[in-house]
Amino acid sequence: MKNITIRQLQIFSAAATHLSFARAAEELRLTHAAISLQIKQLERASDSVLFDRIGKRVYLTDAGKALLDHARQILRLFDDADESLMALKGLKGGRVSVAVTSTAEYFAPGLLAEFRKIHPNVRVRLLVENREEVAQLLEANEVDMAIMGRPPVNMDAEAVNFAPHPFVIVCCANHPLSRRDGLTVSDIIHEPMIVRETGSGTRSAMEEFFRLRAIEPNIVMELGSNEAIKQAVVAGLGISFLSQHTLGLELSTGHLAVLQVEGASVMRRWFIVRHRCKRLTPALAAFWDFILEYAPDHLEKLAHPELFKERVRLPSAASNR
Repeated sequence: MKNITIRQLQIFSAAATHLSFARAAEELRLTHAAISLQIKQLERASDSVLFDRIGKRVYLTDAGKALLDHARQILRLFDDADESLMALKGLKGGRVSVAVTSTAEYFAPGLLAEFRKIHPNVRVRLLVENREEVAQLLEANEVDMAIMGRPPVNMDAEAVNFAPHPFVIVCCANHPLSRRDGLTVSDIIHEPMIVRETGSGTRSAMEEFFRLRAIEPNIVMELGSNEAIKQAVVAGLGISFLSQHTLGLELSTGHLAVLQVEGASVMRRWFIVRHRCKRLTPALAAFWDFILEYAPDHLEKLAHPELFKERVRLPSAASNR
C-alpha cells in the first residue's frame, strides 16, 4: 500500500462513486485508458481486486468498498490541510461542500450565487438529494453542511433553524375547488393526491398533516421530484401537498392555485446543519454566518414576492472580514 498515490485515490474514488470509468474520466478530464491504467496500478499496489467487470458495467468488490471508505477519509484530510493553510492567509480561498434536500434546490443556488459575490474565491459544491440521502452524506463527512427541513435524529449534529418553511395544498388553476373559499379538509379527502416518495421531507410533512386529522389521503400517484408533481397537477391529474417555496413560478403565471383549506397551512422550519465534530474553517464559518443572516429575507421574498418592492440589502464584503 505504501506506493499508492493521492492521484490514484482520487481516480478510484471517482470511479467508485459513479461505478463508471467513463464518468470518472469525464469528471477528472482524463481519458478512459488513463483511468483504467491507474485502477490497474492501484489494484497491483494493494494486491486486491477492487472492481468486478461484468459486461460494460463495473461493481465494487468487498475490497473496493473497504478501500473506498479509507480513500474518502484520506482525501478529506488533504482538503482539510489545504483549508488550514488557507486559514493562515485569511479568507482568500477555501471550499464549501453543501447538500440540500430537493425542495431546497429552488432557493439554494440563489443563496450560493449571492455568497459568491461576497467571497468570489471560495469554491462551492452543491449536491441535491432527498432527506435520507442528505443525512447519509453528513454522517459520512462527504459534505460540510446541509440545508434541510428536519435535522437527522440519530446523528450528533448542530442544527440552527433560519427561516419558516410553509406547506400548502395546490391544484390546477381551473380546478373547481380553486374558486371556493372556506374549504375544510373533508372537502378534499376524495380528491386524487399526487405525492412525493417515501423518505422525502415533503412526504413526511404531508403524512403528519393527515395523520393528525385521522384521514387517509386518496393517493393515486407517487413521483420523485417536485417538478414532476407540479406538471402532473397542472395537467389536472390531481392535487398535491407541496412546499410553498417550490411554487413561485407556477403561482405567478397562474398555472397552479393554492386551495384555501381551513387549517391546511402547515409551517415547518428550514435548518442549516453540520456534524458537531466538524471543524469550521474560515470559508465554512463565513457560509454558516451568511445563511443565518441573509437566507431569512431571501426565502420571505421567494414565498411572498409581492411584499418586496426593493432588493434586500446584502451584507458587504467588508463586514465579513
